[in-house]
Amino acid sequence: MDSILISIKKLLGIGEDYTHFDTDIIIHINSAFSVLTQLGVGPEGGFFISDDSAVWSDYLNDETKLEMVKSYIYVKVKMVFDPPMSSSTMEAMKRYIDEFEWRLNVAVDPGEANNES
Repeated sequence: MDSILISIKKLLGIGEDYTHFDTDIIIHINSAFSVLTQLGVGPEGGFFISDDSAVWSDYLNDETKLEMVKSYIYVKVKMVFDPPMSSSTMEAMKRYIDEFEWRLNVAVDPGEANNES
């Protein structure tokens, strides 16, 4: 599961060969990457995908502390592409997003978390 688009599609339950929603999913993935850029995560100049050729190592650059980016992007895309019907599930996903954003921010700038003590 190296391709960003294919791995997110798999998590969404969409087959690799089914391309009807690729444009929609790519737009949502890129929106999540924009949020990450604003949080200081990833390449300084930002990052985007345009097809299934972009792979996670292009973005993560072998930084294992950022592996949760994959789950974060999945949850962000899921919330806009296929939101849950249950309000409690929706709230849980929003909490996951908040926690991922906080943890990713700490991962790239650990000094911020240490200053709050």
